[in-house]
Amino acid sequence: MSVLNSAVSGMQANSNWLSNISQNVANSNSTGYKEIGTDFSALVDQSPGETSAGAGVASSSRSLNAAQGQIETTSTTTDLAIQGPGFFVVQDAGGNTLLTRDGSFVPDASGNLINAAGYYLMGSATPNVPVNSLAQLGKINVEGAADAASASTTGNLIANLPSGAAVVAAGNLPSVGGTGYTSTTTMVAYDGLGNPHTLDVYFSNTGATGGPPATADTWEMDVFDPATSPLGGTPLATQTLEFNPTNGALFASNGSATDGSPMTIQVAGGATAGGATVSLNLSSMTQLAAAFGVNSSTIDGNPPGSLTGLSIGPNGLLSFQYANGATQAGYTIPLVKVPSPDDLTSALGNAYLANDQSGPMQFGTAGATGLGSIASSSLEQSTVDLATELTSMVEAQASYQANSKVFQTGSDLLSILNNLK
Repeated sequence: MSVLNSAVSGMQANSNWLSNISQNVANSNSTGYKEIGTDFSALVDQSPGETSAGAGVASSSRSLNAAQGQIETTSTTTDLAIQGPGFFVVQDAGGNTLLTRDGSFVPDASGNLINAAGYYLMGSATPNVPVNSLAQLGKINVEGAADAASASTTGNLIANLPSGAAVVAAGNLPSVGGTGYTSTTTMVAYDGLGNPHTLDVYFSNTGATGGPPATADTWEMDVFDPATSPLGGTPLATQTLEFNPTNGALFASNGSATDGSPMTIQVAGGATAGGATVSLNLSSMTQLAAAFGVNSSTIDGNPPGSLTGLSIGPNGLLSFQYANGATQAGYTIPLVKVPSPDDLTSALGNAYLANDQSGPMQFGTAGATGLGSIASSSLEQSTVDLATELTSMVEAQASYQANSKVFQTGSDLLSILNNLK
């Protein structure tokens, strides 16, 4: 009977192996599919004080979820692949959270990114903020970002003011309603509705002072909006600039900040009524024995623009691109790792569920320690190698056949025994 039992266990174990091979072959082209391995272990019967006797073999299946598949380039931006450890966080139609490496995401009718298995990609709508829990995640939607405008918040102005310029009389300065000035330039800022506002910037030499922190050459800087308050009216902002007469650099105040920088400009009603507050960096301004010249003049913000596309970086930052040339961060796509990925519970559609054996989900940013990076316009191929699977199929068939021969021999012996009378 032990011969029969061992042979039966051998046939069962090899049948399980063939079943796993069949599953692997069937999914050789499934995106993100991980090969199923088969482990064999010996069975023994042992009584106290007696020598152990063989009882056959058992086989178990194991998903090799930590294996890396080959990355293949595609023409779809929202096709995503993970190079290295980690899983995408997805959600099914019932709201259940799963993990997957199948990054074949495309927008559905509502603009939510969904993969071929019907799972929605989850991400954080507050970019550049680390994701630590499921509570921070929601479905990634790529349709709600059209016609977006961005108010101006920061700017930078680098210019040289001529050290030999004539001094403007105090009563004729723009800050007191006068029209006297030394040099001028123009910048453009945007309010919260995306309306452009031209800013006329005037520089007026006001002469030397005794400091602080030392003797300085001073200038007055005034900003006007010609549409609402042109030169001669009330400026949007006024600033005093103090330059070191020795080297022409803007003086540092008390060794910590720079006099006159940054300059705060209230645009179109300031921070209310759709306005904007711009912090203009002036720390690189100079006063040298040269003509007035502007080296750099920039203010952020943009007018409304229709959505033309999106990009996804290796760190999972999804950004929207607009027809006006602006780019705006929209979502962060996190990755998840578990202590034992091979012990995850398999689900439909190349997805997995965390359990006690796999360990808890650990959230992180793509590219961080212990997590891989995200490749856009790419898909991870199945880890199945058909040549290897077909070779294993021949081995499993031969082993099954050999066990069946052992069973047949044991059956013949049992028949002889039954015929003894």
